Amino acid sequence: MSRKREIIIIGSGLGGLCCGAILAKYGYDVLVCESHNLAGGCAHGFRYKGFKFDSGPSLYSGLSYSPSSNPLRQVLDLVGEDIEWKNYDNWGCWLPEGYFDIAVGADNFHNLLLQLRGEEAGRQWRKLQEVMKPLGEASMAIPVQAFRYDLGAVFTLFPHFSSMIPYLFSAKKLTGNFGAIMDEVVEDEFIRNWLDLLCFMLSGLPAHGTSAAEMAFMFAEWYRPDVTLDYPVGGSEAIVDALIRGLKKNGGELILSSHVAEIIIENNQAKGVRLSNDEEIKATKAVISNASIWDTLALIPEGMLDSEYRSKSEKTPINPSFMHLHLGIDGKDIPNDLPCHHMIVNDWQRGVTAPQNVIAVSIPSLLDSSLAPPGKHSIHVYTPATEPYELWADLNPNSPEYQEMKEMRSQPMWEALARFIPDIKERCEVKLVGTPLTHERFLRRYRGTYGAAWKAGESLFAPATTPVKNLYCCGDSTFPGIGVPAVAASGIMTANTVANIFQQWKFWH
Repeated sequence: MSRKREIIIIGSGLGGLCCGAILAKYGYDVLVCESHNLAGGCAHGFRYKGFKFDSGPSLYSGLSYSPSSNPLRQVLDLVGEDIEWKNYDNWGCWLPEGYFDIAVGADNFHNLLLQLRGEEAGRQWRKLQEVMKPLGEASMAIPVQAFRYDLGAVFTLFPHFSSMIPYLFSAKKLTGNFGAIMDEVVEDEFIRNWLDLLCFMLSGLPAHGTSAAEMAFMFAEWYRPDVTLDYPVGGSEAIVDALIRGLKKNGGELILSSHVAEIIIENNQAKGVRLSNDEEIKATKAVISNASIWDTLALIPEGMLDSEYRSKSEKTPINPSFMHLHLGIDGKDIPNDLPCHHMIVNDWQRGVTAPQNVIAVSIPSLLDSSLAPPGKHSIHVYTPATEPYELWADLNPNSPEYQEMKEMRSQPMWEALARFIPDIKERCEVKLVGTPLTHERFLRRYRGTYGAAWKAGESLFAPATTPVKNLYCCGDSTFPGIGVPAVAASGIMTANTVANIFQQWKFWH
């Protein structure tokens, strides 16, 4: 059995869905193949015993208004889809210095610094904001929708060069790591620790490994007047559903439980895919992999890929994995004004990348009561990209040893949550513990990884193009990297590269 489409996308993560929705809008016949029975990749949502959970990202900004600098918002606007949003402006931070209710906005963190660290720390923060302002403006001077990875970029970028001229000096700094900028301005130890934490939550790396461009975007978004954070009603699944609607309304198709076993390559040209049930689907225009670089390589038969490219790609540095708790609890007497997100740091000296040292908590049912039964709450706790896969690699998920390891490695998450819900275990009605093996199995992520760990200033994430004709990549293994805005941007740039410049101009200008 064989069928034919113009474009086949492997994986329905946010990058793949953005790419597919755009290409369908451009008029292409698009098919997205997803291994899981749920769409969304790392951002999918799932239901269990009446509770609804996010599997991954839950902290969003720049999505509830338009026009926005957030590439995901730009894709939603392009395909004419929206979501109902709940807005809030604060999150709880449990740091070695104490508990702080930290709000986004131009002045809030500065005011906290004045109380906690004094005038000099406040001055350093203001100086950093001053330095980051032109970098933020530079990062937005050329819109992401103007980029592509071929010679057509000369024409699509040229109209924007004049707007970039005032920021040429700043643009050079954007290509380096944020740590270098921090070193020039900030000496206060608390601010430096805080910036390491922000960088780590964005990229999986501390300040000296995180792109200055990524932090410039964050500063421009979070530290401006009247800013709010956004949460989608219905959870992250609502974002996935909106992108699927955008795909389908323009003729695209998504097939679930359809695992791609191989990318078919003939004469150094991608010709389609072979599913695990041996069905072949031909691609007349392009095959685009939204899988990680390691998982993409596994789909390409030996000898069908340039050996130098394969060798370099296989050496991509890898981020660790996650531990997760998904909990359904009795919400009696939990205050409605409790922040829906919390960050716990146990010890600055260990560093933000140390295993089990940083723990994130999301209680989105405080904002959206539809995520839990009446009087209940759904909670997601995780160790963000610090869990070593090696601890789990040889364990059988059906073994008592695996269950014991889950119990032991999840304890720091319970302890973090008990800081503000002391009787959490007594309240618990649903408990799901996720491990690197869970990530590996359900998300088909190599070693359950968060993604590539390229350090800014030392190397760049790979482009969308490959040595194989008509084979492209998008998602968090490609430029600009990890995070929701970044993968949405990768979807835009990959779609533009596959399309011609006239389609790109028609819909983005």
